[in-house]
Amino acid sequence: MKKALLLAGGIILASVLLFCVLHYQQTANYLFRNRNPEAKRPPVVDVSLRSVLDRRAAKLLGYARRHGYDTAVVLMADMRLPSGSNRFFVYDLQKKRVIQQSLVAHGRCNETVQISRRYGNEVGCGCTSLGRYMIGAPYQGKFGLAYKLYGLDSTNNNAFERFVVLHAHECVPSGEVAPYPICQSDGCPTLAPSFLKKVAVVIDKATRPVLLEIFDE
Repeated sequence: MKKALLLAGGIILASVLLFCVLHYQQTANYLFRNRNPEAKRPPVVDVSLRSVLDRRAAKLLGYARRHGYDTAVVLMADMRLPSGSNRFFVYDLQKKRVIQQSLVAHGRCNETVQISRRYGNEVGCGCTSLGRYMIGAPYQGKFGLAYKLYGLDSTNNNAFERFVVLHAHECVPSGEVAPYPICQSDGCPTLAPSFLKKVAVVIDKATRPVLLEIFDE
């Protein structure tokens, strides 16, 4: 009887081990899900900010459907937030949530440091332009990888002529530094190099042009 029980226990143990070997990845992900990058939770966004982003994203989705842009994801930059806080967002239109967020520099309007918040669309103004943009083709520019931007509103329709593009610069930190500000640009939405790489994956896999909206609400 004792031998039979030991034999049965051995068979069960062997079966469990065999199952774990054959399903190693799934078992590891289950046991160590917090260490699995694919199981990383979406970033936490303040409730009031999330409400703003949800509403903006819904409008962008409608615009994308009417004009043939990508309906899976949009990019948004909320310029009312301080530059040292995350204010650039990658938003999943299908899941209706922010999936990535980061810092983004704004234009200094040709000043040494832009203290008050100003916007402009004139060629040579050096300011951030509010409005919707179509993200165009990637290229290698002065600061490495960059994406051309085409302004879709009267407030930013000179973006291409102004050479306003989506690019990265080492002066932009990879994480929040608020209450301290970050560097400023000549009007381009400028990201941290490490984050632009993540955004590039999103843009490049889209089957249609992706929208970016820069707003101050």
